[in-house]
Amino acid sequence: MGRLLAIDYGKKRTGIAVSDPLQIIANGLCTVETSKLFDFLSNYLQKEDVSGIVVGLPKQMNNEPSENMKRVEPFVNRLRKLYPDISVEYWDERFSSRMAQQTIREAGLKKKDRQNKELVDEISATIILQGYMERRLI
Repeated sequence: MGRLLAIDYGKKRTGIAVSDPLQIIANGLCTVETSKLFDFLSNYLQKEDVSGIVVGLPKQMNNEPSENMKRVEPFVNRLRKLYPDISVEYWDERFSSRMAQQTIREAGLKKKDRQNKELVDEISATIILQGYMERRLI
Protein backbone atom coordinates (compact mmCIF):
# COMPACT_ATOMS: atom_id res chain seq x y z
CA MET A 1 0.00 0.00 0.00
CA GLY A 2 1.41 3.36 -0.99
CA ARG A 3 1.13 6.68 0.76
CA LEU A 4 -1.64 9.16 0.15
CA LEU A 5 -0.77 12.72 -0.77
CA ALA A 6 -3.12 15.65 -0.12
CA ILE A 7 -3.01 18.91 -2.00
CA ASP A 8 -4.57 22.17 -0.84
CA TYR A 9 -4.22 23.97 -4.16
CA GLY A 10 -3.95 27.73 -4.10
CA LYS A 11 -3.32 30.51 -6.58
CA LYS A 12 0.11 31.35 -5.12
CA ARG A 13 0.92 28.54 -2.69
CA THR A 14 -0.09 24.92 -2.34
CA GLY A 15 -0.08 23.03 0.92
CA ILE A 16 0.92 19.38 0.81
CA ALA A 17 0.38 16.61 3.34
CA VAL A 18 1.24 12.93 3.22
CA SER A 19 0.10 9.80 5.00
CA ASP A 20 2.23 7.11 6.52
CA PRO A 21 2.60 3.96 4.35
CA LEU A 22 -0.34 2.29 6.17
CA GLN A 23 -2.56 5.31 5.43
CA ILE A 24 -3.48 5.88 9.07
CA ILE A 25 -1.92 9.22 10.02
CA ALA A 26 -1.70 12.43 8.00
CA ASN A 27 1.35 14.66 8.40
CA GLY A 28 2.09 18.04 6.91
CA LEU A 29 4.84 17.79 4.33
CA CYS A 30 5.46 21.30 3.00
CA THR A 31 4.11 24.27 1.13
CA VAL A 32 5.20 24.79 -2.47
CA GLU A 33 4.85 27.75 -4.78
CA THR A 34 2.03 26.72 -7.09
CA SER A 35 4.10 27.60 -10.14
CA LYS A 36 6.63 24.93 -9.06
CA LEU A 37 4.09 22.29 -8.00
CA PHE A 38 4.49 19.90 -10.92
CA ASP A 39 8.29 19.93 -10.51
CA PHE A 40 7.88 19.13 -6.83
CA LEU A 41 5.39 16.32 -7.56
CA SER A 42 7.62 14.82 -10.23
CA ASN A 43 10.55 14.62 -7.81
CA TYR A 44 8.45 13.38 -4.89
CA LEU A 45 6.63 10.70 -6.88
CA GLN A 46 9.93 9.32 -8.17
CA LYS A 47 11.17 8.82 -4.61
CA GLU A 48 8.01 7.73 -2.78
CA ASP A 49 5.36 5.10 -3.39
CA VAL A 50 2.12 7.08 -3.65
CA SER A 51 -1.09 5.22 -4.43
CA GLY A 52 -3.50 8.14 -4.27
CA ILE A 53 -3.74 11.90 -4.36
CA VAL A 54 -6.51 13.82 -2.62
CA VAL A 55 -7.14 17.34 -3.86
CA GLY A 56 -9.14 19.84 -1.85
CA LEU A 57 -12.44 20.57 -3.59
CA PRO A 58 -13.13 24.30 -3.30
CA LYS A 59 -16.81 24.85 -2.52
CA GLN A 60 -18.79 27.73 -1.16
CA MET A 61 -21.22 27.37 1.72
CA ASN A 62 -24.14 26.94 -0.72
CA ASN A 63 -22.33 23.93 -2.24
CA GLU A 64 -21.48 25.84 -5.44
CA PRO A 65 -17.89 25.70 -6.73
CA SER A 66 -15.75 28.54 -5.45
CA GLU A 67 -13.62 30.90 -7.54
CA ASN A 68 -10.58 28.63 -7.14
CA MET A 69 -12.33 25.74 -8.93
CA LYS A 70 -11.40 27.27 -12.31
CA ARG A 71 -7.74 26.67 -11.36
CA VAL A 72 -8.17 23.37 -9.52
CA GLU A 73 -10.03 21.51 -12.26
CA PRO A 74 -7.34 22.00 -14.98
CA PHE A 75 -4.69 21.08 -12.40
CA VAL A 76 -6.49 17.82 -11.57
CA ASN A 77 -7.01 17.00 -15.25
CA ARG A 78 -3.29 17.46 -15.93
CA LEU A 79 -2.41 15.43 -12.85
CA ARG A 80 -4.59 12.53 -14.05
CA LYS A 81 -2.97 12.62 -17.50
CA LEU A 82 0.59 12.72 -16.14
CA TYR A 83 0.03 10.00 -13.51
CA PRO A 84 -2.68 7.67 -14.83
CA ASP A 85 -1.69 4.90 -12.40
CA ILE A 86 -2.31 7.08 -9.33
CA SER A 87 -5.87 7.59 -8.11
CA VAL A 88 -6.82 11.28 -7.91
CA GLU A 89 -9.89 12.23 -5.88
CA TYR A 90 -11.48 15.41 -4.61
CA TRP A 91 -12.28 16.03 -0.95
CA ASP A 92 -14.39 18.91 0.35
CA GLU A 93 -12.01 21.52 1.73
CA ARG A 94 -14.58 23.83 3.30
CA PHE A 95 -13.43 25.02 6.72
CA SER A 96 -9.96 23.47 6.37
CA SER A 97 -8.20 26.87 6.46
CA ARG A 98 -10.32 28.00 9.38
CA MET A 99 -9.61 24.75 11.23
CA ALA A 100 -5.90 25.13 10.45
CA GLN A 101 -5.86 28.62 11.95
CA GLN A 102 -7.67 27.35 15.04
CA THR A 103 -5.16 24.50 15.38
CA ILE A 104 -2.28 26.97 15.20
CA ARG A 105 -3.89 29.18 17.87
CA GLU A 106 -4.54 26.20 20.13
CA ALA A 107 -0.93 25.10 19.74
CA GLY A 108 0.06 28.37 21.39
CA LEU A 109 2.24 29.62 18.56
CA LYS A 110 3.42 33.20 18.58
CA LYS A 111 1.53 35.80 16.57
CA LYS A 112 4.22 35.84 13.87
CA ASP A 113 3.90 32.07 13.42
CA ARG A 114 0.10 32.29 13.39
CA GLN A 115 0.32 34.68 10.43
CA ASN A 116 2.52 32.28 8.44
CA LYS A 117 0.32 31.49 5.42
CA GLU A 118 2.57 28.62 4.35
CA LEU A 119 1.96 26.90 7.69
CA VAL A 120 -1.80 27.42 7.32
CA ASP A 121 -1.71 25.85 3.84
CA GLU A 122 0.28 22.84 5.04
CA ILE A 123 -2.01 22.25 8.00
CA SER A 124 -5.06 22.67 5.75
CA ALA A 125 -3.73 19.90 3.50
CA THR A 126 -3.21 17.75 6.59
CA ILE A 127 -6.81 18.34 7.70
CA ILE A 128 -8.07 17.46 4.21
CA LEU A 129 -6.09 14.23 4.18
CA GLN A 130 -7.03 13.20 7.72
CA GLY A 131 -10.72 13.81 6.95
CA TYR A 132 -10.47 11.77 3.77
CA MET A 133 -8.79 8.84 5.54
CA GLU A 134 -11.22 8.91 8.48
CA ARG A 135 -14.22 8.91 6.14
CA ARG A 136 -12.92 5.81 4.35
CA LEU A 137 -12.96 3.92 7.67
CA ILE A 138 -16.67 4.53 8.23
